[in-house]
Amino acid sequence: MIGLLFLSLLVLFFLGFPVAFAMGLSSMITMVNDGISVQVAVQRIFSTLNSFPLMAIPFFILAGSLMEYSGISQRLVNFAYSIVGKITGGLALVTVVTAMFFAAISGSSAATVAAVGSILIPSMIKRGFPKPFSTSVQAVSGELGVIIPPSIPMIIFALSAGASISIGELFMAGVGPGILIAFSLMVTIYFISKFKGYGNSNLDPLSDQAIEEAELMSTSGRIKAFRSAILPLLMPVIILGGIYGGIFTPTEAAAVAVGYALFIGLVIYRTLSIKNLMEVLRNSVLSTSIIMFIIGNAGLFGWVLTAKRVPDLVAEWFLSISTSAVVFLILVNLLLLLVGMFLETGAAIVIMAPILTPVAIQFGVDPVHFGIIMIVNLAVGMVTPPIGVNLFVACQVANLRIEQIIKPLIPFYLVLLIDIILISYLPAISLWLPNILK
Repeated sequence: MIGLLFLSLLVLFFLGFPVAFAMGLSSMITMVNDGISVQVAVQRIFSTLNSFPLMAIPFFILAGSLMEYSGISQRLVNFAYSIVGKITGGLALVTVVTAMFFAAISGSSAATVAAVGSILIPSMIKRGFPKPFSTSVQAVSGELGVIIPPSIPMIIFALSAGASISIGELFMAGVGPGILIAFSLMVTIYFISKFKGYGNSNLDPLSDQAIEEAELMSTSGRIKAFRSAILPLLMPVIILGGIYGGIFTPTEAAAVAVGYALFIGLVIYRTLSIKNLMEVLRNSVLSTSIIMFIIGNAGLFGWVLTAKRVPDLVAEWFLSISTSAVVFLILVNLLLLLVGMFLETGAAIVIMAPILTPVAIQFGVDPVHFGIIMIVNLAVGMVTPPIGVNLFVACQVANLRIEQIIKPLIPFYLVLLIDIILISYLPAISLWLPNILK
């Protein structure tokens, strides 16, 4: 029956079925073959979605969309430029810093790439950065959107893992890895830019961009940029501070984020119109429905896996290879990197988390730490062909083909692999902040 489940899943993938449909149909085929009524499938899907913590997802999606449509991207870019703009590789470094700021607001990788890339990719090209390099920097920076909290994949993992995992602890655990990855990307950009002379082309000192950059690097410009960006930057402080201060749950924090984003867009900045608001609501509903459809069918798939004792069988297989947690993490990282290349992050989490998390716990790996390992691996998959969503978004913004940016991505892939090893074997990188706040 396990063979039938996975064989039907692969056949449906091969036939071009969307991931959610493939998971749901393969589960139903297996259930019918076992003599279980299809009505049970409907009940399991509804039971998966009937979850209060799951309501955080549509709220965070809506909050991120509201902030994006409120025109905060340029404010964050200006603030980031005032901090690192004059260092070698300036605008490319600004891309990473801005992605960190925007990630703390949106919780989405693709949204981070689209919002920041539309501003910074053209600016980098004007500053003498090659177009493929500029696009690759934006693509890899976007993965911070799902690592730095709040993160939608972290919510999905907490609800899918089958262990009692706090969403708030996962959020806090993402801070250390997010900073590590951002810093390593910036160091890589610095040395590549220094070695190849990127970003050294001189703008006309009378051009609008040159005047704006000079103003931002002045003391008054830095103060002005900080004041302009302070309200968006307060959102993650309110969310995470409220959760760990015991003021509200992650779901309630998401609702507060929506109210805060509405207030900024409608009252403070006044950049949200009724027309924009309707578009924001429409896009948020579409994004939410897609994610929820995947989660519902994945919940059914996970139920069938549990009924067939797949996690136990997988644990026995791993233990038959080695009882070492080091070996287990090597195998899991390789598996997750491979899965991330072919599956969308949310779908990969809901399929793999209920199988691998109980096994990780048996090997003595903290479930919160393991959640970060899984999310970081799958985030790398977002910038890896053939399904890397960040690559598609960045290339669409830059009007390039994916194969044109693979070569400049290679140094970043190597750095990200080193980051994965450090995060996997140094749990303190992920757990120091949750442990302090316990």
